[in-house]
Amino acid sequence: MPGLPPYVFTIIDGLKVEARRAGQDVIDLGFGNPDIPSPDIAVEKLAEAVHNTRNHRYSASRGIPKLREAVSDLYRRRFNIELDPDLEIINTIGAKEGFSHLMWVLLQPGDAALVPSPSYPIHIWGPYFAGADAREVRIGPGEDFVENVMASWEYGWPKPRVVVLSFPHNPTTTCVELADMQRLVDWARERGVVLVHDFAYAETTYDGYVPPSILQADGARECAVELYSMTKSFSMAGWRIAYLVGNSEVVQALAKLKSYLDYGTFQPIQIAATVTLNEAQDYPKQVNEIYQSRRDALCDGLDRIGWEFRRPRGTMFAWAPIPEPYREMGSIEFAKLVVRECNVALSPGVGFGPGGDEYVRFALIENEQRIGQAVRNLRKGLTKL
Repeated sequence: MPGLPPYVFTIIDGLKVEARRAGQDVIDLGFGNPDIPSPDIAVEKLAEAVHNTRNHRYSASRGIPKLREAVSDLYRRRFNIELDPDLEIINTIGAKEGFSHLMWVLLQPGDAALVPSPSYPIHIWGPYFAGADAREVRIGPGEDFVENVMASWEYGWPKPRVVVLSFPHNPTTTCVELADMQRLVDWARERGVVLVHDFAYAETTYDGYVPPSILQADGARECAVELYSMTKSFSMAGWRIAYLVGNSEVVQALAKLKSYLDYGTFQPIQIAATVTLNEAQDYPKQVNEIYQSRRDALCDGLDRIGWEFRRPRGTMFAWAPIPEPYREMGSIEFAKLVVRECNVALSPGVGFGPGGDEYVRFALIENEQRIGQAVRNLRKGLTKL
């Protein structure tokens, strides 16, 4: 697609592959690809459902009824929210697919959306794919995202119709409280703005922090939808299974578009996801404990070598300012240096938008021993620390 920049992360990936071919042991803390296995029950149910030939046919693009009921039960249990499985819940083929096609439903050429920057790339590119303008709103340390959204809307023209948000936030790990969500909802209802909350890290949080669903804010159903994914919480990344929930008009509009575009996730996957939601309710806690101990191993180690920053309270990432002696290199050159000198792969912050060039992102996708080795490599290779 002309005008689409190269995916910055492939630059570091190329260097990593090159080094591995040359026999180097590169510790990959770059790509946020979960390494924790999916729940046993998901695998068993998938295998069982695949053997039933009835499940080989086209499925329902909005998700089988029992799956939507299981999502409704999850929201009742976790957030004390009652959702109508028929009108307010739809299955999507992962959150990325759901988000991209949702932008087609909500935006058209000439429209504008407000998106966090730096941000997960599809949050910035989704509105562009719909032919709309994506206006970047600063997020991260020292920024008040809610305030920034309101100011950006006030001074922009045409007035943005959609605000994209995602907390806990990838890559900056920014977290919010329910009061922040309430401010946004009150503001959006007055202006006829649709809020789209990507809740990928709903279950990945630390130190007792419990992130709010936007639907817990009063009046949210009038203006907001939320994407809940099983990728991180249930460690089911390759299964491509997520849900859009909330405002029934928006959910039904996406259902209509998807009826033209796809026949939904392969039915055995939907069946396995249903059983997992119902019978492996504690799995996200187990996954989260693993991420928490990795976060502690990484942050304790980096503190010891003099690379200090505020610990993330959510996500499977750490958003680390490039150490002062290296900062003017920018994130791509610094990440290249780290691969070459330290055998550690990180994501350059600029890959998440222009506001990210003074940072790199660590992904917690290796066990504590490997993280410890990465820290030792960094101490040896970054001689100016």
